[in-house]
Amino acid sequence: MTHPADVYLFGTCLLDLFLPEAGLDAITLLERLGIRAHFPQAQSCCGQPAYTSGHPREAREVARRQLSCFPQDWPIVVPSGSCGGMIKHHWPRLFAGEAEEAAACAVAARVVEFSDFLLNRLQWQPQDLGPKTRVAVHTSCSARREMNVHLSSWALLDRLENVERVVHDHEPECCGFGGAFSIKHPDISGAMVADKAQALEESGAVEFVTADGGCLLNINGKLAQCGSGFKGRHLASFLLERTGGKR
Repeated sequence: MTHPADVYLFGTCLLDLFLPEAGLDAITLLERLGIRAHFPQAQSCCGQPAYTSGHPREAREVARRQLSCFPQDWPIVVPSGSCGGMIKHHWPRLFAGEAEEAAACAVAARVVEFSDFLLNRLQWQPQDLGPKTRVAVHTSCSARREMNVHLSSWALLDRLENVERVVHDHEPECCGFGGAFSIKHPDISGAMVADKAQALEESGAVEFVTADGGCLLNINGKLAQCGSGFKGRHLASFLLERTGGKR
């Protein structure tokens, strides 16, 4: 398969507002692999918060503003399984019967999650330049169950010869974030993230990595609240550092 010369990066609102370094690291990594990464400045949110809260009309209004952001027929790389899943699987339903249905389906067809793109589209074989370490992985529910990209995240890490991937208790379980879920059901969400944070910390890993910004903010927030020095990073930042790249 021919490597694309150009891609769009859909940065997600969480990365744009709270974790811009992860988005920049994703762009830097793509550019080091010889790909021109384009970041449309007009992009914002995929509409998922409104959609999962039961407000499809409002979600459609938000998503509609994104349709014109990706005019060229390039892959749209999304450093989030959650937002990638929203666009790829839910936009066609969201716009069914609307004037923009064909445009939404065309955009959805070009969406690929970041780790999936590196592994399966680029067949990337990273050269690990870092010291020996042990890491655990957290995968968002959407990344695991909608996009099936927990496998690609694992495979990329397993290609790093000095990295041991540790499997922790509660690995397939939700961290409790779920966007609006954590606001509507704070007690349940808090209990879920406490279990997840404890399992990660007790895994024997030095740190954890995840490809989803919402989960990263949620788990790191809980760890910090507990006074723990254990924390996580976005997969893009981890991969860039391990392969000797600098933003």
